[in-house]
Amino acid sequence: MASSNERARDGWSFPEIGEPFLVVRGERRDLFAVAGTHVHGSTTPTAVYSTTTLTRRALMRSRFPVHAMAFPPRLPLLAVGTGQYDGGYFFECELLLLHLKTGTVTSLIEHDFGRQVLGLEGLDEQSLRVFMAPPDDWQDEAAHTDGHIAVVHRTDWTAVPAASLNSQDLAGPRTSAPRADTPEAVQRAAAAIRSILGSRPGARLEGL
Repeated sequence: MASSNERARDGWSFPEIGEPFLVVRGERRDLFAVAGTHVHGSTTPTAVYSTTTLTRRALMRSRFPVHAMAFPPRLPLLAVGTGQYDGGYFFECELLLLHLKTGTVTSLIEHDFGRQVLGLEGLDEQSLRVFMAPPDDWQDEAAHTDGHIAVVHRTDWTAVPAASLNSQDLAGPRTSAPRADTPEAVQRAAAAIRSILGSRPGARLEGL
């Protein structure tokens, strides 16, 4: 894992993100998203940058740690999946949509329905695959290593109302779902950033 000094020498830094935890590149578009490592008691930052100019296009903050991100094909959106175990029963979460043109953020899952989001994939303009933890771990120790897969369809994701996804939308088959290890995730994020920046020594991400 690169130190802050090593990152400065490499020519990239994230003043608004801190330590990168997850990096996702937009397929067939000039964008990549970076989520920061969650700090207990604070919000988690996520930013979107241009791969060409390295300027920041959008910035948001979430209540819970970010575990998954996806750029739905051909839409000006970033889907962000968050969540955490509450320490006693539930897997709290949010599934967020960041509109890249307006900067607005919509929380999609209905209130009081805990499903930690572990993975996301934009299948097409109308379909989003969501990988979630079980609702709770009551008499279910495997809830910490398993998850459910659902494919949610909406005609226009740019107009989906807040809190409009319910338990039926997110129902799906159960399968193994190993949780990401934080140090390994940080290493993968650093490697992804180096791959995106390629041979541009001295390039620096512009933010705040």
